[in-house]
Amino acid sequence: MVEILKNMWRRKTRTMLTVFGIAVGILALVVMGAMAEKLNLLVDGGTTYYKDKVTVSAKGSSFMALPIPITKKLEIEKVPGVQAVFGEAYAMLDKDLSAVNFGPPASIIGYQPGSEKYESFKLNISRGRKLIESDSKKVVLGSDLVKKLNADIGKNIKLRDTEFEVVGIYEKTFSTPDTTVMIPFADGQMIMYNDQPEIIRTNTKPSEIVYDFIVYPTKGTDPDKLAAKIQSEVSGVTTMGPKAFNDQITTSVGMFTSMIYGIALISLLVGTLSIINTMTMSISERTKEIGIKKALGAKNSDIMIEYLTEAGIIGFFGGLIGLGFGSLFVFLINSYMEKTGDKIFLLTPKLMIGAMVFSIAVGVIAGIYPALYAVKISIVKSLREE
Repeated sequence: MVEILKNMWRRKTRTMLTVFGIAVGILALVVMGAMAEKLNLLVDGGTTYYKDKVTVSAKGSSFMALPIPITKKLEIEKVPGVQAVFGEAYAMLDKDLSAVNFGPPASIIGYQPGSEKYESFKLNISRGRKLIESDSKKVVLGSDLVKKLNADIGKNIKLRDTEFEVVGIYEKTFSTPDTTVMIPFADGQMIMYNDQPEIIRTNTKPSEIVYDFIVYPTKGTDPDKLAAKIQSEVSGVTTMGPKAFNDQITTSVGMFTSMIYGIALISLLVGTLSIINTMTMSISERTKEIGIKKALGAKNSDIMIEYLTEAGIIGFFGGLIGLGFGSLFVFLINSYMEKTGDKIFLLTPKLMIGAMVFSIAVGVIAGIYPALYAVKISIVKSLREE
């Protein structure tokens, strides 16, 4: 009796440890997967934004954010295939980038009204209104910056020691616009100008520079071909079309995402080996029990199903615990990071369901070897065991 209780306790302990091992692996998968989901959504947003336009910036600005003369707009407009050109003024929201950012840092964009007519990437207003051409010292905020800036419609926020009134808040997009402050173009030029080195400020005026130009092609014009044409015909600029964005961003992000899931899968491999070990030892301790079941008419398929089900249940509870702790971790970190406007995780239903399905599948697959071992147990030998 005592020996039976000891065996039961050992089996229970091993099972709990195995469940814990699976839980740790699923926790890693959920956390890493939530990070990858957010990153992929940022990339998808960028891909959608750049799919039908060309961005023109100063040559060399890939290393340093150099302004570009606004007079270049006239040269760009003369290139065949260009329908419309709009300048953007850009500055980082936090001039001091001491904080770690996941994805593009929060930014200030000086916006020229009128581009909506050509824009396919629509930004909708959740509350308030959009900027209009006559606005000055007004802002529309991305949804993630409301708490960071303690902002609301009608309240003032301070950008570079200047007061701006909040007139609108964008709907959440789960992409870059969520951390963007949109302000009138002239105000954006002034902020961008003040952020420049003194040598640039002494040789130009705020109204004479922009950060980049957004170029909208005419109907039927390939944006990538137009980007190449602009770069060849307009001196001192560099261009980026849809293909360049995908080449620069999507490939590198894909590699990073693969690394993230690779780390999580290694954690799950440990849990898989734990299930195999636990189930094999459990079966070796229940040899006589298996022999009795076979003697009473249990088929090999019944034994197989029983132990695969047991392994699947271990995977299920491990997955459930891992998903619970992973979700809690994501929630706590996102709640903390919400103060900075930089949520780094996105827990989607697809990820949650996938984690549970994967956990159960790992359990069942890991249980195949122990189940086959149980099927091969001889009735005669098992019944002779003490």
